[in-house]
Amino acid sequence: MANMERPEIKLPIGELANGGVQEKLDMELKKIFHNIADPNTEAKTARKVQITLEFKPDDERQRVDLKSSFKTTLAPVKDVSTLVLTEEMDGKVYAAELKSDVKGQTYFDADDSKLKTDTGEPIEEVEQEAKPKSDVVIGLQKKKGLFKC
Repeated sequence: MANMERPEIKLPIGELANGGVQEKLDMELKKIFHNIADPNTEAKTARKVQITLEFKPDDERQRVDLKSSFKTTLAPVKDVSTLVLTEEMDGKVYAAELKSDVKGQTYFDADDSKLKTDTGEPIEEVEQEAKPKSDVVIGLQKKKGLFKC
């Protein structure tokens, strides 16, 4: 039978702290892969997990407190910008996101197949609001006396 030597240092990282170090590493790796899959981050940016093992011996140098810490570096989320139109009327300030490329320009919204204003309001709704709300019809060609009942 071969003589098995006892390893000088027996600290498998997956078994440290009853598997706690490995569990923490797995959690950090999960964060990294979620960040890689996020389309709002740059694909080619490097992500990192830095594991620090800190060894603090007691006065007799017989017992060592082993502390593990993790620092994860993820890719930042890309900036998102938009243009906002502002206007002051009657002492009030109004603001709305510019949906078309030019102020006052209408555009076709492919999501719902509607023509919309530069701030994203459907043209049909804007035109309905602009119509007079009166249901009274004025008869300008009222005929008199043709038929008597």
